[in-house]
Amino acid sequence: MTNTVKITTRPQRWDQPFADAVQPCDVPSLLSLPLFQAMDPQAFPPQIPLEGILRNDTRVVDFEDGDIIIREGDYGGSAFLILSGTVGVVLKSLPSRFLGRSEPQARSFAESVREWWNRSPVAEVRQLGRSATDRNVASRRGRDGQVRVYLQDIPRIISPQEIESMSTGELFGEMAALTRSPRSATVIAQGRCRLLEIRWQGLRDLMKYSPQLRDYTAQQYRQHSLQVHLRETSLFHGLEDAALEAVTRSVQFQSFGDFEWHQPFREVIRQDTNRQIDSEPLIAQEGDYLGGLYMIRSGFVRVSRRRGAGHQTLTYLGKGDYFGFSEIMELASTGANVPWQHSFRAIGYVDLLLVPTTQVMQFILPNWPTPEEAASRGRENAARVSQTLAGTALAKQTFTAPTIDLHEPWGRSVAQQPESAPEHQQRLEQFVQQRLINGEQAMLIDLDRCTRCDDCVRACAETHQGNPRFVRTGPIVGHHMVAHACMHCTDPVCLIGCPTGAIGREHATGVVQINDDTCIGCGTCAQSCPYDNIRMVEIFDDAFRQQVDERQLPILKATKCDLCVDQSGGPACVNACPHDAMVRINMRETDVLSQWLDR
Repeated sequence: MTNTVKITTRPQRWDQPFADAVQPCDVPSLLSLPLFQAMDPQAFPPQIPLEGILRNDTRVVDFEDGDIIIREGDYGGSAFLILSGTVGVVLKSLPSRFLGRSEPQARSFAESVREWWNRSPVAEVRQLGRSATDRNVASRRGRDGQVRVYLQDIPRIISPQEIESMSTGELFGEMAALTRSPRSATVIAQGRCRLLEIRWQGLRDLMKYSPQLRDYTAQQYRQHSLQVHLRETSLFHGLEDAALEAVTRSVQFQSFGDFEWHQPFREVIRQDTNRQIDSEPLIAQEGDYLGGLYMIRSGFVRVSRRRGAGHQTLTYLGKGDYFGFSEIMELASTGANVPWQHSFRAIGYVDLLLVPTTQVMQFILPNWPTPEEAASRGRENAARVSQTLAGTALAKQTFTAPTIDLHEPWGRSVAQQPESAPEHQQRLEQFVQQRLINGEQAMLIDLDRCTRCDDCVRACAETHQGNPRFVRTGPIVGHHMVAHACMHCTDPVCLIGCPTGAIGREHATGVVQINDDTCIGCGTCAQSCPYDNIRMVEIFDDAFRQQVDERQLPILKATKCDLCVDQSGGPACVNACPHDAMVRINMRETDVLSQWLDR
């Protein structure tokens, strides 16, 4: 009789070290470097020793002159410590053709038909140990055998004034790695250089147990990345270098909330709205006086006002938004301090930059001769943050005292908001309370149009080894459901606990994907996902035998929606819906969201 199970060794966290097994990292040499020498090995727990992190979560990489080390816009997964040589941070955005970007290769129609025809009668058939393919465009091979994309004729593309150099002993890329966000700048090799790449799981543990590294990274960010961040904000366009340098020196770093906010999330959402709002870390309180201009570096901020004995949520702000500017404008024009008209609270975890009021008044406002021009500079931010889900214009964060003219360009003041939109207000409260605003590709189903035919589920199953990658249930807001499908979040906390880095963002698209080769089936990502959008499944081999470990326990793999990135037609679920009842949508695009909900 044929065996129905296959005994397989259960994967462990460091079964596949980050470094090439042929060239393991020289741990004693790394420990002698100033950055690691300052760390106390006794501060690390026995199960995650400092030496273990360096041995398994780092690798040495070599680059030649012009090689692109990291690209602006790519999602960060690791940081780099310069062991020798020099790298250059490009202070301007480069065209995609210079960065060697490649898009995920969609299957042709013939390939899709062939896969459907040859599909296995058993779901979740996997071949363990296969190699993942590199999607990057090949340009040349480095000394370590790795393919590098590189820039030719650098002086023609980038002037010396547009490159800031970093040398031996400096660390870069750590903020994007830790915040699961896109890289803010392109970094290239200036001559031959050797770097230590630290994948973010190891970097997280180093930051957690080493206060010296936390202080160092803050200093490095101020020195190398802060000016780039400020230049990308419309308020700082046109500032001379000296003025920008003065503002950079004055900026304060602030953070609110817990980086691992997802852990108590399921308990928090059971609270009523007012209790939940009260439990959120307070950034600025209604009625208090201005502290400066706040710029959101990562995370979400709830904007609310008092209403009776509780709070009313007006909107939410995210990365790239700012608040406090209109109050500073009023102070500059009248000399009178304007108290906050709203409260601002951290939803989960928020990183902020605080520019003191004096710096804004000294360096930013004088660049604009008239209030109208000053206001127009903020129009982009206003448009992004002042749309409620009702589609009505909200004053710039209520956004100033009634004495300020808010009709142009900030829009209608809160006092002018129509009170006849309880449905929209309830919808906004629920989206924020359940943190569905985190979704960049949320699956919304119009229950008035949906006939429960399950064509979407069957299409997903046929595309993904016999098992659908989502469940047609989920939170219901009005007559719309947010289905249990991966939302490819702005802040994908499922990445936080993965011990092997098996779950991460695809570089070109930002789609959150799972690598079967390095997934050890620990279930950490499924437990971390606040929305229950990741499932653990039992897997089988080509002989349809269930794969089990030495103790006869099933080998599991994490599965979730991959947005059908390899399908030419896009998400199979949406394409299969015969009633136009389903959409994948970015929950931060509130105007688009509102239009779809109010069809």
